[in-house]
Amino acid sequence: MRALILSDIHSNIDALEAVLAAAPVHDVVWNLGDVVGYGAAPNAVIDCVRDLAVVHVRGNHDRGCSGLLHAEEFNPMALAAVRWTQKELSSENMQWLRKVPRGPVHTTGKATLCVHGSPLHEDQYVQAQPEARAAIAATKEPLIFFGHTHVQGGFAVNPDGDGFTLTPRYASPNAIDFYELKLRQGARYMLNPGSVGQPRDRDWRAAFALYDSVAQSVIFGRVPYMVQAAQIRILRAGLPESLATRLRIGR
Repeated sequence: MRALILSDIHSNIDALEAVLAAAPVHDVVWNLGDVVGYGAAPNAVIDCVRDLAVVHVRGNHDRGCSGLLHAEEFNPMALAAVRWTQKELSSENMQWLRKVPRGPVHTTGKATLCVHGSPLHEDQYVQAQPEARAAIAATKEPLIFFGHTHVQGGFAVNPDGDGFTLTPRYASPNAIDFYELKLRQGARYMLNPGSVGQPRDRDWRAAFALYDSVAQSVIFGRVPYMVQAAQIRILRAGLPESLATRLRIGR
């Protein structure tokens, strides 16, 4: 089984379409949340993702834009996007967004776990070894996929208890590129596919991952997209200019 894993699309249809065009052959799609927020094409993204993915996990922006999370939880820039998205969403897509399940969600066979933030709390940012160790220790699954941080990579713990951080390395900063991680037998992993629509790891390209359960590998990918088109959508929608400018610098 080969699963294409997407996270933090954030209403960026241009990035999503580029990922789907460049992604390796896969059997299923898993969505780790934050389909909406920040970007200016929420309905187009939901229309694409809701039937495409077989696993869905809600993100904090999904909850905010559907009215399930108080506005006080967001900074002013994010709040402006939340309020704009609430007005823009179709009633059908609003209802779908409200029904997206809370993580953690098991995948088929229950060998892997999908969350937005962490198995310990859906809004937790897992950004360092101690947080990852705690999350891994609290679960039984050897492989956890998470999003929320917008940073591609992750963490692992070997059978002897030694932990290490995983950061994909790419040959080019501007082309379609892939990085393959071979999963070690007995090790436990917490891996982030990165953000499709708003990367924050100083790489502007849309990010994703592909899990191959037979080969026991995870392929991280980056793909360039028409970032200017996404920026124009944001500016024409009247959203904060910073939401457009940050797309080009990946932070």
